Amino acid sequence: MFEKTTWIKLPRNVLVGHDVLDDLGEAVGDLYLTGRPLIVTSPTPNEIAGDRVRAQFDDPATAVVEEASFAAVEELKETAEAVDPGYLIALGGGKPIDIAKMAADHLDVGFVSVPTVASHDGIVSGRSSIPEGDTRHSVAADPPLAVVADTTLIADAPWRLTTAGCADIISNYTAVKDWRLARRLRNVEYSEYAGALSEMTAELLVENADMIRPGLEESAWVVVKALVSSGVAMSIAGSSRPASGAEHLISHQLDRIAPGKALHGHQVGVASILTEYLHSGENGRWDAIRDALAELDAPTTAAGLGVDDAELIAALTSAHEIRDRYTILQGGINEEAAIEVATATGVIDD
Repeated sequence: MFEKTTWIKLPRNVLVGHDVLDDLGEAVGDLYLTGRPLIVTSPTPNEIAGDRVRAQFDDPATAVVEEASFAAVEELKETAEAVDPGYLIALGGGKPIDIAKMAADHLDVGFVSVPTVASHDGIVSGRSSIPEGDTRHSVAADPPLAVVADTTLIADAPWRLTTAGCADIISNYTAVKDWRLARRLRNVEYSEYAGALSEMTAELLVENADMIRPGLEESAWVVVKALVSSGVAMSIAGSSRPASGAEHLISHQLDRIAPGKALHGHQVGVASILTEYLHSGENGRWDAIRDALAELDAPTTAAGLGVDDAELIAALTSAHEIRDRYTILQGGINEEAAIEVATATGVIDD
């Protein structure tokens, strides 16, 4: 008899569209949250949309965070203790959303995600990505109670941030391949539904990359929908597996070797070209991934990331050391093989 019980935590409401920021108060009201809201934001989104958010609530408090770090999480918890909020509202990009998500989990209060950029799938997922020194930690936390994504704001966000979000989604394609490989060779628990949803989301962007353009609300809507689907896939799986495989290990290692040179989404996009080649060889879909990234104005080479060839090769050969997660890089690859893969895919020059 099958007796396994799985808890799947998902946002109750997801609101995406033109000027939906003005419906935030109503969306929060539908959640029957009580108490004073604490708006967690960073300087730019606070300037762009902070007043519109505050105008919809009685006596809101605001915390402006400058950086994503565990220290920032602790500072926000101290602020919350003084404010005694009933819930948090995270307004902005990955920085305030990840910090608010983790703080809300520690404070045992709910939070609402209000992204102003579509740079990664953390806007809806149950994980926070927090840097500490030269390491980035992926920390489990509850997903938002609701997501309110205004496509007007997101379409006006810097294009490079949107392309990073697209590349992050496209990298799901190889993350799912790693997950299936781990199931076959290590009997890792696998969710067919979560894997299919994540893979379908990546395929959606690969096949429609030519339709995603800067400044278009329709493009912002497609990207946000894809990010939401990716976050839901992780919630269904109960882990980051549907969206994080060897390509993310390479990116994490680049964060150590060449910190601050490229956006996370762009790094995993380039890394997915390499890992797809490792999975399927020269006849795989690495060129489709590369072409989709190029169509989106996302980097496809080490130079495009702003890292030199030696840094990229060092990340590729040492990425397997990052964490105990079975991927195509299990056991590592040597420098000669890494150079061959990176050269064959055009990620580094001949």
